[in-house]
Amino acid sequence: MADNIIETFDLTKIYKLKGSKRTILALNKVNLGIKKGEIFGLLGPNGAGKTTMISILSTLLHPTSGYATIDGFNILKKNRQAKSRISLMLESSMLYYRITGYQNLKFFCKIYKVPNFQEKIRTMVNDFDLSKWLNQYVENYSSGMKMKLALFRTFLLDRDIVFMDEPTLGLDVKSVNFVANKIKAMNKTIFLTSHDMNVVEKLCDRIAFIDEGKIVKVGTKEDLKRLEQTEVKIKILIKNSFNKLKSELNQQNYVLNIVDMKDGFEISLKERAYYNDLLKILINYDILMVKEQELTIEDLFLKMF
Repeated sequence: MADNIIETFDLTKIYKLKGSKRTILALNKVNLGIKKGEIFGLLGPNGAGKTTMISILSTLLHPTSGYATIDGFNILKKNRQAKSRISLMLESSMLYYRITGYQNLKFFCKIYKVPNFQEKIRTMVNDFDLSKWLNQYVENYSSGMKMKLALFRTFLLDRDIVFMDEPTLGLDVKSVNFVANKIKAMNKTIFLTSHDMNVVEKLCDRIAFIDEGKIVKVGTKEDLKRLEQTEVKIKILIKNSFNKLKSELNQQNYVLNIVDMKDGFEISLKERAYYNDLLKILINYDILMVKEQELTIEDLFLKMF
């Protein structure tokens, strides 16, 4: 479709195992469209095809069959034009550890012909909290600092489309929040993979689930949650008669599960139609709060895989 800045057409990748006749089908006729300006997440278990997908779309790897377009350019026929539209962040593995942070940035900027890169680095360095470390060897950086440097490099390239493979892997909570906030502020088309469901929940406009090389589900977070949510989780806080209420709820066949919490519990209803039956019971107790728990991206992931 014309409004898709990234699009795949029956994208397929088959790996041949060395010394064997066996093959691995990493991608199986994948068809996806990503709109300009959206943050798109690709989720799946290990070995599902996520890194293969990013490697092909970022022109590092050739598909076995099918093709993709980047801003209208076929990655097989117009490789150079497609490549000029994208930047790639593969964790922190694209950094050189035996040179300084500044030398890393300078090297990449020269390769990609970034104009006025010295001024850009001076302007942006404080924003990435790396001013004290830019002249230190990268091998002395923490995991969080290496990821900041990799993200810094991605910002300097200033490409319209950014591919990110596990951009928060191994980071502490503070660093995860920093990276997530920077990604959100990029105002670019971003295609990312991640096992951090909180980051996906915070950032992504749409999500695709992939398993054994095939796209299982794709849609907005809200659409996917609505389609997948059959049972309803409800948090109940009660002032007294905790055990009595729990016992009564345990007798109801529409209550699938009860998990104890401080001052109450979380229950799972078989389906939303039983909400009124639950309220008829709760009205006889001194209830402090009844709150429906929204399905999370992590819940969706666990339901599918």
